[in-house]
Amino acid sequence: MTSTSSSAIRPRVIVMTDFPPVDVIPGSVYQKGEPPERYSDPDDVQSMVRLLMCSNDLEVEALIASAGSFANIAVKQHILDMLDIYEQVQPNLARHDARYPTANALRAVTYQGQDGTWGSPYFRGGIPVDQMLGEGLENEASEAIIRIVDKDDDRPVWVCVWGGPVEVAKAIWKVRATRSADDLTRFLAKLRIYLIARQDNTADWLLEEFPELFVIVSEENYKGMFWNAPGSDHALGDLDWANQHLREGHGPLGAAYPRSGFNAHLPGIWEGDTPSFLHLLGTVFGVNDPERPDQDGWGGRFVQPDPNKNHWWDDPAGAETVYRWRSAVQEDLKRRADWMVS
Repeated sequence: MTSTSSSAIRPRVIVMTDFPPVDVIPGSVYQKGEPPERYSDPDDVQSMVRLLMCSNDLEVEALIASAGSFANIAVKQHILDMLDIYEQVQPNLARHDARYPTANALRAVTYQGQDGTWGSPYFRGGIPVDQMLGEGLENEASEAIIRIVDKDDDRPVWVCVWGGPVEVAKAIWKVRATRSADDLTRFLAKLRIYLIARQDNTADWLLEEFPELFVIVSEENYKGMFWNAPGSDHALGDLDWANQHLREGHGPLGAAYPRSGFNAHLPGIWEGDTPSFLHLLGTVFGVNDPERPDQDGWGGRFVQPDPNKNHWWDDPAGAETVYRWRSAVQEDLKRRADWMVS
């Protein structure tokens, strides 16, 4: 399988990640007294390794550090540390595709989000929306989102939300508060948001306030990335597969891929956030149209319960809509992993 070389169709992407340190301690084995900022879910690190390996086929316009899901802090440096590792393999990747961005190019678009925002009725409660949105509560990440959407570029901007969507909500709040209704309409029309669950309280705010906003909400489908998802081919995602095809003998970026997600006793590929950009990567390979979430695609399939709202929710088939593509998705990863050392 070969990706297209046409830069014209590369999706514009913003990634918002509750990114822990590279040496993250999985939540299931964290012990009191260890650095709390290391206590989190390593699956974001797993997803970031894959994202960087796929960055030739995506136009990454921002990497945003949002509040981490357990320490509940946002640390841009954690992403920058990962980019230091990527820098060591980028020359090899670029020999296979010159479109791989340099680490410096990605550092230049890495932004700091707000601490303490993680949590919602679905995840440990969280804080009220009025503590996150309002005059004077913008930050460098939300301001960057506004600049990106405002660019003279007709392509939509895909926001892949791995944690909470607070920074994109801040951007939308400010545009609504400071611009005309027509300007807001144009701004919203360029946004495409793919939520991995609803991890802070601005998720429901976005869904309630903006029926016209294109939002995909994955609350079950994303679990099809879990190596042990019931019905999936476990051998294509367990620790043995990850060791053989990525973690061992594939350079420092492969070695940085954590052996597990939150549960260290079930090692393997978890990558719950990856479907947010697989939805776009499948498009690069001609699998699906990202504007049609009801189509089968690498990032899952979705339904639109209310035709008056541009909001898309999990297809009843759930995780199967993601893991059915596992063979193709993993073959793509193997190919890219080999590029890092050849």
